[in-house]
Amino acid sequence: MASEVVSGDAEAVLEVRELTKHFPVRSGFIGRVVGQVQAVDRVSFAIRKGETLGLVGESGSGKSTVGKAVLRLHDVTSGKVLLHDRDITWLRGQALRSVRQQMQMVFQDPYASLNPRLPAGKIIAEPMENFSDANADERATRVTELLDRVGLRRESVVRYPHEFSGGQRQRLGVARALALNPSLIVADEPVSALDVSVQAQVLNLLIRLQRELNLAYLFISHDLAVVEHISHRVAVMYLGTLVEVAEKNELFSHPQHPYTEALLSAVPLPDPRAKRDRLILKGDIPSPINPPSGCRFHTRCPYAEERCRIEVPRMRTIAPEHSVACHLR
Repeated sequence: MASEVVSGDAEAVLEVRELTKHFPVRSGFIGRVVGQVQAVDRVSFAIRKGETLGLVGESGSGKSTVGKAVLRLHDVTSGKVLLHDRDITWLRGQALRSVRQQMQMVFQDPYASLNPRLPAGKIIAEPMENFSDANADERATRVTELLDRVGLRRESVVRYPHEFSGGQRQRLGVARALALNPSLIVADEPVSALDVSVQAQVLNLLIRLQRELNLAYLFISHDLAVVEHISHRVAVMYLGTLVEVAEKNELFSHPQHPYTEALLSAVPLPDPRAKRDRLILKGDIPSPINPPSGCRFHTRCPYAEERCRIEVPRMRTIAPEHSVACHLR
């Protein structure tokens, strides 16, 4: 499914064009390739300076694979990844290393992503040791500055990860991500492991840092309430493809794709007396090894027609900043 590039903007920090990532399925003693997991298929989007693009979808939709491909943690099967208009898709060695400091990641698990043998100061300073020429005094000054920026006490520099709460550990992970002054941060489910009250604190921290540093975020989550709070635009994924991309308020008030409608109808309402028409999806998400023909969502779509089973829908712009891949829209 071709996905429209929401781009052309000179201020785009990240531009993804027709990104495809397939993983080989191997079998037998010699590891013969017997199939392909079509994790991501022709996904396109762009993120501007100071903007958050929320990437949402069910587990197995390919969200994390997109994030890792953007960071070059996965080699892509086809397509392009551009950072500040520079094609980084196939960079290797020193050329790839030179762009690493411009893009960083905040991981889902705030404990497993931190080295338990290192104190906080060392964890934050480690990227600078690897990528910059700063001396020990300059690194120590920068560590103190980052601790202040993310709301941790300066004396935390000597504490180890197990001595922090979950929210504090995620703040530490954010400080590490900021150490090299990146322009892009990929946040992969960064608050899903935290208590709800702590989630709000970390989200507000990310929002404040974005405003102060003009950062671009690719925010990956399955929690639509969280995405609505932090995102400027939202991209909805289903089985490796983008099905809808829109400005946040537009998407939440006027969803156009049936899958988006189903996701939004499942979000709990804060008022227990409020009523909402539910769009219940039947069946499970199909296997990415053998995805359905035509529209990949047609096997679960309550509105599917014969055309949906045969023809792959094209991503079309139906309003400013609003695109959808559906034959019925």
